[in-house]
Amino acid sequence: MTSPEFARNTDNFCYRHPDRQSFVLCQRCLRTICPECQTQAAVGVICPECLRDQQKSQTPAQVKAERRWSRAPRTVALSKDQPVVTYGIIALSVLVYIAQLIPNSPVQQWLSFYAPWLYPSLSGTFEPWRPFTMLFVHGGVWHVGLNMLAVWMIGRSLEPLLGHIRYLALYLISGLGAAVAVTLLSFTTPVVGASGAVFGLLGALLVIGRHIGANISGILIIVGINLVIGFIPGMGISWQAHVGGLAVGALVGLIYARTRTRQRRGLQIALLIGLVVALVALLLIPLAIYA
Repeated sequence: MTSPEFARNTDNFCYRHPDRQSFVLCQRCLRTICPECQTQAAVGVICPECLRDQQKSQTPAQVKAERRWSRAPRTVALSKDQPVVTYGIIALSVLVYIAQLIPNSPVQQWLSFYAPWLYPSLSGTFEPWRPFTMLFVHGGVWHVGLNMLAVWMIGRSLEPLLGHIRYLALYLISGLGAAVAVTLLSFTTPVVGASGAVFGLLGALLVIGRHIGANISGILIIVGINLVIGFIPGMGISWQAHVGGLAVGALVGLIYARTRTRQRRGLQIALLIGLVVALVALLLIPLAIYA
C-alpha cells in the first residue's frame, strides 16, 4: 500500500512501468527506472532509451574495437535487481571469519573496534578504519550466520529500491553511527559484528516504508524484540551499537525519502556528508572527558 500523495508523484515510479516503485534514476535523463529497466553504464545505470541513443552514437571504430577485444555487449549486464552489494558484504564477512579461524590469526585484533585506539593522546595509536572494519569481524559462527542472514533478508529488498551506491552508503554510515554510540556510551568495550549496520538497514526500512505508506508493523516488532534482547544481562550484546546504528540508519532513510526527486540530488549528497561530519565531530567528545 502507498499513500495517495506518494502514488500521485510519478518520480516515485519507473517511467516505463508506472506500477513499480524505485529510488534509482537514469544517469543521463534522470528519470526513475526499476531494476528491469536498468543497464550498467560507466557510472551508475541508464534506461533503455538512453542505452539505444548511446549505441547509435558509437563510431565504426568503437564497434570494431569492441568486437576485436571480445568485450561483452553493452546491452548484456547483470540484472539490476540483483543485490550485488549485499552479496559482497556477505562474502567479505564470511571470508574474514574464515581467516579468523586460522590458528593464532591476528585478524580480529587488526579489525575489531576499541574506542581508545581512535585517540593517539589516550592510547598512543590512531586507527580510524576500525569503525568500518568491525562490521566484517564476528565472534562466532552463530554471530556471523545470523547477522549475514539478516543482511541477506533485508538487502535483497532494500538494495534494489535504493540502488547499489545509496545502499552501501547506508550500511557504512550506520556502522559509523554504531561505533560513535559505543564510543560515547561504553568507551572501553571492545565490539565486533555487523549488527549495528543491520539495525541501520532496519531503521532506514522503517522510515522509507512509512514514507510510502507501507505496513511497517512487522518491522517494528522485529526491531523491538532485537532491541530488548540487547539489554538482557549476560548476552554479551552491545545495545549501544544497536541503538546507534538504528538511529543513524533512520536518519539516512529520512534523507533518502525527503530528497527523492532529481532536483534534490545535490541536497541529498550534502546532507549525507553533513551527517558523517556530525558523527565524526561527536568522536571529539571523549577527548574532553578522558584528557
